[in-house]
Amino acid sequence: MEIFLPGRDIKLELKNLVLDMNGTITVDGEPVPGVDLLLEALKPKLNIYLLTSDTMGSGAAVAARLGIPFFKVGSPAGEDKLDFLKTIGAEESIVIGNGYNDRLIMEKAALSMVIIGAEGCSSRALQAADIAVGNILTALELLVNPLRIIATLRD
Repeated sequence: MEIFLPGRDIKLELKNLVLDMNGTITVDGEPVPGVDLLLEALKPKLNIYLLTSDTMGSGAAVAARLGIPFFKVGSPAGEDKLDFLKTIGAEESIVIGNGYNDRLIMEKAALSMVIIGAEGCSSRALQAADIAVGNILTALELLVNPLRIIATLRD
């Protein structure tokens, strides 16, 4: 997926989507209704990964249900997530999260979005993100319709 940001002369060549779980694609450990359909639309364009500390213990089941790889991170989770992002290529990755432990990958990813949803978001994650949205469906719809991203991030 390519996104060119007019006025900033930035061309993003994106290959990966890294998702946090709790408060991002799930609420109380259950996937937000509609996430599955949007992820299916994105699978031909992006490699999709689920990274989580797995607070609710449902990470493997959620990933299996959504048909995406699951990676449980340790503590400190922020460093584990950053190591994973470096492995797949931060400059080719989109990150979506909401927690304090997402702040480091949001700073390093080519494109990052923070979810300010039912479980709130960390102010540090909010400061590190390129785009803030109210829910995961809106974030994924931006990726399905990247002209919306251009409208948000152009100069």
